[in-house]
Amino acid sequence: MKGTETINYELEKNLEVTNQLDKMVGETVDSVLVNPDECWQPTDFLPDMSEPDAFDEVRKLQERAAEIPDTVITSLIGNMITEEALPSYQTYFNLLEGINPEGSLLSDRGWVRWSKAWTAEENRHGDLLNKYLYLSGRADMKAVEQTIHRLIYNGFDPKSEKDPYQAIIYTSFQERATKVSHVNTGKLADKAGDISLSRICKTIAGDEARHEKAYKSFMSRIFEIDPNGAVLAFEKMMRKQIVMPAVLMGKGGNNPTLFDQFSAITQKIGVYTGWDYARIIDHLVKLWRIEHLTGLEGRAAKAQEYLSGLADRYMRLADRLKTPDEISLAWLK
Repeated sequence: MKGTETINYELEKNLEVTNQLDKMVGETVDSVLVNPDECWQPTDFLPDMSEPDAFDEVRKLQERAAEIPDTVITSLIGNMITEEALPSYQTYFNLLEGINPEGSLLSDRGWVRWSKAWTAEENRHGDLLNKYLYLSGRADMKAVEQTIHRLIYNGFDPKSEKDPYQAIIYTSFQERATKVSHVNTGKLADKAGDISLSRICKTIAGDEARHEKAYKSFMSRIFEIDPNGAVLAFEKMMRKQIVMPAVLMGKGGNNPTLFDQFSAITQKIGVYTGWDYARIIDHLVKLWRIEHLTGLEGRAAKAQEYLSGLADRYMRLADRLKTPDEISLAWLK
């Protein structure tokens, strides 16, 4: 079989294996994700505007936020905008082959339950950061809102070809990347003396860590059932490179290079860097024991060889990547 026939055969096989995980995924919803009545909500971290001292608390928040460097605020805004594009992420997940064949968000399938519960948890992140930034007085919220609008308007394409294997690899990578970004932002907030923002970032990072662990466990099971298909999907995603969720935030707008500016800032201040990208590849290669897989066939064996040396290749690229001397700040007052 060649070309389209091979692709269709591989996708059908991937769907069959993905369906085998449905029970596991449903159990993960119940054991890993949280009850809305019991978990944290954005208001737990912000001044209660119904209290008599609310404006005093807002003033204190603004005093703390005033000490945070512009670059960190800009990076934080970019992270928040990324989180706010959740409508696109849930739509994308439900459009994957085999995830929601009924086309119903009321389905009891484990994968559909996961997409809803995962999105619901993630939704708190954008809400919390958005409210913090609004109260801080540091952001041009109209410009921020326009960017969120445009990012959702433009949509989202991680180039996973509707293949659930590639999508789960993408989310395993991206949840870890998001966790790293929030952890590092929290450290910079600590350094600037804003303990409240630090706590916010670390709490969000904790959610991302749980989600990362779940997605990695789904993919680990796929590697056990279908190592040939799993390693081929891993190679495909890495050859295309991981597309960041907010990459289209500036497309069609007055500033089409907005995402590049945001990326340059995260690189310069160490929130998310080329080294982080390389380290995540290394982590996943080791977690899924790519170098130790046995019995791989033709293309899969070549994919194994490619993946085994990939982290080192990206680490060398990161070593040569020049930190931007000049950066453009966006979304600030």
